Amino acid sequence: MRPPVETVGAVGAGIDPARRSSSLPPTPPTVPVRPLRFRELLDEPFALIQAHLRAFAVLGGGALVVGVLVVLAFTGTVSHLTDGSDAGTGWAAVLSTATCVWVVRLVLRGATTAIALADFNGVRYGVLDGLRGASHHAGALISAQIMFTLSGVGVLLLGSILIITYPLALIWLSNVRARRFVTEPVIVAEGVGFGVAVGRSKELMHGAVWSTAGLWLTQRLLFAALAVPAFGIPFFLTDVSGTHQWAVITLLVGGCLLVVVVSEIVEANSRVLCYISRRCVREGLDIRIPGGRR
Repeated sequence: MRPPVETVGAVGAGIDPARRSSSLPPTPPTVPVRPLRFRELLDEPFALIQAHLRAFAVLGGGALVVGVLVVLAFTGTVSHLTDGSDAGTGWAAVLSTATCVWVVRLVLRGATTAIALADFNGVRYGVLDGLRGASHHAGALISAQIMFTLSGVGVLLLGSILIITYPLALIWLSNVRARRFVTEPVIVAEGVGFGVAVGRSKELMHGAVWSTAGLWLTQRLLFAALAVPAFGIPFFLTDVSGTHQWAVITLLVGGCLLVVVVSEIVEANSRVLCYISRRCVREGLDIRIPGGRR
């Protein structure tokens, strides 16, 4: 087993040297630094969100608005070029939404991870701080997002060959996700590349893979419950106002991105909590030695 990464303290979080040398005393972390149980890993992300509600609201709201505007602009351009073709407009909306979802998840995952990690280091990050902290590790985070997407698509495609194998594919995917669950926090906190971060994640998650897989599956159920009103409200409004094409596109795209924004912020906070918890279990991060380093 590798020795603990002492150079990052509780977390690295890309704290600027100027902030480290600030005369202001650090604030205590929102969530105690100790091993967390399953229920706590499920609940405590909302404590982090509540503690940084303004930052996450601005971050998520900004991503939602920009994403919707980009999709509408691209779809409108394609619709104009294809003389209002329903097929062209539909495909433009679907492909641009999928692209925006990918980019929004990348940005939110990186910035949220940086904000949550800074909390454990006694620093309150704003939106710009979170984006700046994530940008320092942009290459590794992009690589992680690419492999995250490819592994998910690959596993689900294999599982969709037969309908009865799809539940097994979800279980397989949950295991894959669990073993790499803390890759992004490792990248941001410890400043390592993608390959090293994956190995480090698998090491930290050893002994907790299936419990984390259960956490991942449980969160999927919660996000699915969130998706019902997010998509039900747009359909209700179109029934009342009439099925105008652009109104329907705007409402559906907005509902999709809303679910993505909320679920990604919650999951990114869960990853950070799991990272801290697993370091406590595997490396004794929560043990304080008088006169020594943490």
